[in-house]
Amino acid sequence: MADPDPPESPGVPLTRRALREREAQSRASTEARSPDVQAPLRRPRAPAAAPGEHAPALGVVTAPSPAHARRRRAGRIGAAFAAVAVAVLVVGTAAAVIAAVTAPPLSEAASLEAEGETLDVSVEGSFDEPLPPVTDALPSPVVAPEVSGDDICGSEELLAALDARDTAAAIAAAGGAERFRSAVAAGTAPCVSLDDPSFEWVVVNKARPLDPIDYRPEALVAPDGVRNIPGTAMRPAVSTALSAMVTDAAAAGVGEIALLSGFRSYGTQVDTYASHVASRGEDGADTISARPGHSEHQAGLAADVVACDAGGCGGLDDLAGTPQGDWVAAHAWEYGFVVRYEDGFTDVTGYSPEPWHLRYVGADLARHYTEGGWHTLESFFGLPAAPDYDG
Repeated sequence: MADPDPPESPGVPLTRRALREREAQSRASTEARSPDVQAPLRRPRAPAAAPGEHAPALGVVTAPSPAHARRRRAGRIGAAFAAVAVAVLVVGTAAAVIAAVTAPPLSEAASLEAEGETLDVSVEGSFDEPLPPVTDALPSPVVAPEVSGDDICGSEELLAALDARDTAAAIAAAGGAERFRSAVAAGTAPCVSLDDPSFEWVVVNKARPLDPIDYRPEALVAPDGVRNIPGTAMRPAVSTALSAMVTDAAAAGVGEIALLSGFRSYGTQVDTYASHVASRGEDGADTISARPGHSEHQAGLAADVVACDAGGCGGLDDLAGTPQGDWVAAHAWEYGFVVRYEDGFTDVTGYSPEPWHLRYVGADLARHYTEGGWHTLESFFGLPAAPDYDG
């Protein structure tokens, strides 16, 4: 075998072997001083072959096993989810930080509101579906309507009708019977007087005397075609209405209806009431007869009717239960009349039931009175009960 190269001597040229060793030492020294320089790649050592097999050649890449591939895919998916979660946390945290940094201090917000400025607290952004308004999710409050009448006295047509004493035109100008009635009952119609006896809607009772006390209507007319036993009369509108009612009742086959008592003057009422006091006493008289100045007959608006047949006419107490009495109770309102003193309302009117006592109020109010289920004029117009006289 050949001898190795001799060692380097000063001034003696180096052999090729010595030169290679020096270069290798120089490169190693340089790599140690510079970390950016990568170490030279080393050829991988081939794995040892199992007995009876050939070792794989160097540089040949072998396919990974299925188990290794599944583990590598699972690792990549888990890494992706982890990256998304981290991104969400980072973005949310950043938004919270920005909101906290940009929001005004509480003290500053309070001062802005005190100065009348409005803070913008809206959140900008977009949603796939708009949120429903808050009112759609909350129940609507139930508020009871305030009960009050309308101010009907602002109508010039109504005022003109009142000046003309045209009750039908006044009710029409007020907007109908109910609007008229509710305004009067609520006290919002000061232009309408329930004390003026010249109007058909005047209310006369034990607490509300006529004004003046000896009032007498300007015109009185006897009803045409009606058996008028005492020969009395009534106001023209009342007389016309009674004639029509008696005629229609006879045409309906219910029999004849006669007038027993219409207008009675103040003087006549003095005598009538005194006779009842003499026979019944004052308390007894007050339940069946009005004191002078408190009678609807004196106003010319009342009619006491009786039933007649082939044998003559009966008394007042005989009307109830007759075909005429039943017909009057069912149809009198169609002619402007109401049964003034009904059974069961003595504590309001102060009088015993009088199915024969018809009170004229006009066609509009009589219809509304009956259809509305009213039983006294006091309740109809919102007045207090009047079972007794004042003193």
